[in-house]
Order: sequence, then structure tokens, then C-alpha cells
Amino acid sequence: MTSLFDLYKIGVGPSSSHTMGPMTAAFRFADDLAGAGRLASIHRLQVDLYGSLALTGIGHATDRAILLGLSGNFPAGINPEDIEPIIRQVRTTHRLTLAGKHAADFHEDSDLLFHRDQMFPPGATTQHPNGMRFTAFDQTGTVIECRTWFSIGGGFIVEDGQETTTAALLRNPVPYPFRSAAELLDRSHTHSLSIAEIMLANEVAILPDQDGAPILAQERIRQRILSIWHAMQDCVARGIATEGILPGGLNVRRRAHRLAERLRERQQEQRPSDPLAPLDWVTVYAMAVNEENAAGCRVVTAPTNGAAGVVPAVAHYYNNFIPGANEEGILRFFLTSAAIGILYKENASISGAEVGCQGEVGVACSMAAGGLAAALGGTAGQIEHAAEIAMEHNLGMTCDPIGGLVQIPCIERNAMGAVKAVHATRIAMQEPEEHKVSLDQVIRTMYLTGLDMQSRYKETSLAGLALNIIEC
Repeated sequence: MTSLFDLYKIGVGPSSSHTMGPMTAAFRFADDLAGAGRLASIHRLQVDLYGSLALTGIGHATDRAILLGLSGNFPAGINPEDIEPIIRQVRTTHRLTLAGKHAADFHEDSDLLFHRDQMFPPGATTQHPNGMRFTAFDQTGTVIECRTWFSIGGGFIVEDGQETTTAALLRNPVPYPFRSAAELLDRSHTHSLSIAEIMLANEVAILPDQDGAPILAQERIRQRILSIWHAMQDCVARGIATEGILPGGLNVRRRAHRLAERLRERQQEQRPSDPLAPLDWVTVYAMAVNEENAAGCRVVTAPTNGAAGVVPAVAHYYNNFIPGANEEGILRFFLTSAAIGILYKENASISGAEVGCQGEVGVACSMAAGGLAAALGGTAGQIEHAAEIAMEHNLGMTCDPIGGLVQIPCIERNAMGAVKAVHATRIAMQEPEEHKVSLDQVIRTMYLTGLDMQSRYKETSLAGLALNIIEC
């Protein structure tokens, strides 16, 4: 079963599917070669990118992610300050230190190929629009190793022909498995447990090195969740403190700092209290995170990088503006939001390249709404209702980033998604638990809508705002 820590991962921007996923695949390719003792025979490397990775890879820093991963760097471990020196070294010397141990030739113009006219790698059995193929050659040009991966959203990768990762296969069974929201609600009712309590028990079972003491394991899970929360808080603080122009060529100016300053000025002037000021801060929090993400800084996938601002913005709203907010509420927020995210991950998709932005910001909005309902003490039924409302009003949202950059409309879209999550929770908490549309139904609808959506509206920058803004 998917873990909370699969959905909430610390990494670097600007994209989980286009940056973190390719970096992870490149790292694994190099690391596996090193583990097999085959590095010494490698003379040259070639990487081929397909589909959305080819069409918007430059804007999403896929090229840089590939260089970093092959050089032995993993998204969660790389220091953002080390990125530029590594990239500069490879591009200056045309040599890449594979797995950080063995130098091989690598000329980007001929060895990193963007196949913009091909959706899938030739011969691949998996059909996902984020395909990449890594090939290693010896001195004579003979292929030593050739492997194909797909980046399926949220930093997750799968090798061609495989349905899941080895790590998932090796996990322990969980005490309260659920494959649908209906099953989750049934587990909650049958065992008289909250969704957060169900998730905590499952995470304890998944924990690979637990020592048999459930109470100690629970505390470790709680501390890991709080470390994710602290990383989000740090990201928001950096985003609010930082000014300047975002990289990529669109000359988009960071706005979170200016918006925060204006809000603080209003507070200092002691103007009549603005009842919507908390929502203004929600906007600031979300934009701060996604400006950090667009700059390639450290963020937490939630469940993706492109949608990384929604969950932390709503968590900050709870923490800063709800009377009586406390650490237990934050823990309920993250445990419950992860349960909602798992339903989307395992029954639909969290990849903008597969189902559009409804699978990224839409899913994040649904997760945040369910999490906030839990933090506020909502019932399992109210949590399910809040998550359903949030996605219901994100259905059909396309992914059409201008210039292939995670800036326009992505940054503002996170702010809108965060505000929508708060509103969805407020609606759900004021109504009885019975409602016409279930979360399972809306998840299925989202997935089918994504499959019906034309590919040019799914992270290819071939239509929508990406096309019409340029024409204007």
C-alpha cells in the first residue's frame, strides 16, 4: 500500500514528474551499474526523452535533473546550492562522473535527445506520456545496458513492463487496507477508528525497521510527519522572504513577499478587521511555496511539485487562524490528507501529463480539504464529503503551462486550489453527511475525464494558455 511518505517527499523543484522522477530514474540507472561493477567499461551515455518529458522538459528542468541523477544525486539528498556547480562542470567538460565514481563522455546536443514527435519510447510495453530511455555504451559503441522508465507523477517512477516498484512489493501488509473511500469509511465505522488512526496504524505496519514496539513506532511516524510539516514551514518562510525574478525566460516576478508586506501593513495600521484576511494569507502561503518550486528550490511534493503549495497553505491556515489549533490537529491533517491522496494515487492518477491539472492541483485540493476537516474534528463522513466537493469543482482542469514552465498559471492556480479547499471543508462541515456524489465516484470521473482529454492539454504546452498567450 502507498505510504504517506510516498506522497509527501522532500525534493527540489520545479516538477515532481519532470524533475524528481527523471532524477530518480537517472540515479537508479547509474547506481545499478555501479552495484553491478560495470562502470569501468562505460565510455558514453545516451538519454532519450519522449512525450511530455520531451515537449516541456527544458522548462521543467528535465535536462538538468538527468545530469544530476546520472552524477549520483538523489532528489531528497541533493543540496540546492550544489546544483549549479555540477551542471556547469558537465556542460563545460562534456564529461559526466557516473554515480559520482566514473567519468564518461556526455555531449548534451547529441546524447540528451528530446523526441518531441514521439509520445512513447519505441518498443515499450508501458503507455505513459513521461517516458525516458537510458543507454550505456562501451569504447566500441556496443550497448552495455539499456533501460526504460516512466515518470508517473509525484516523483514516482516505474520501469517498463513493471506494475509497481520493488519497494512496494516488499512492504508488510497493513492492518486496515482500503482500496476505495467506501472501504475506508467502512473500516472507520467497523473498528471505531478515525481515518487518521487508521492511517497511523497502517504506517506503523509499513515502517520497514520497526522494533516490535507499536508505541515507539507510532512516535517515530509522528516525528517524521512533523519533519515534513517543518520542511513545509521553512519553504513558506523562504518564499515569503525572497524577492526577484523567477528563472526560465518569462520574467515572472515573485509576488509572495510583496503580498505579505501589504498584509502586514494593514495589520499595523489597525484598519477595521478584514474577515477575508485569512484567505489572503492562504494565497500568500501557496504562492510562496510554488515560487520556491519554480526557482528549483527545496519543496515537499504534496502530492506533486506543481501542486506543492495547496496542502501547506491550508495547513498554515489551520495552524495560524483556527482557535485551539495544535500539533495533534496537524498530525490528523497530514494522516487524513494522505489517505485521500492514496485513493487518487491507486485508483486514478496524480500526473498532469496523464490526466491534466485536475490530477495535480485538483488532487491536492481534495487532500487538503479532507485534511482540514479532520483537523477541525470532522467525522469520517464529513472528511469524505469535503474531499469530494473539492475535486468535483476541479474536474476537467487542463495542464497548459506557458513556455513549459511551472509558473503561469501554476503559481496562482495553487492559491486558488488552497482557497477552494478551505471553502469545500466549510461546506462539508455545515451539512449532514449524506450527499449525492461519493468520493469514489468523483475519483473515477476525474480519471475518465483525464483519459478523454486531448493530449495537447496535458502538460505538453501545445494548447490552452501555453499557445494563446504566445499568439497574443
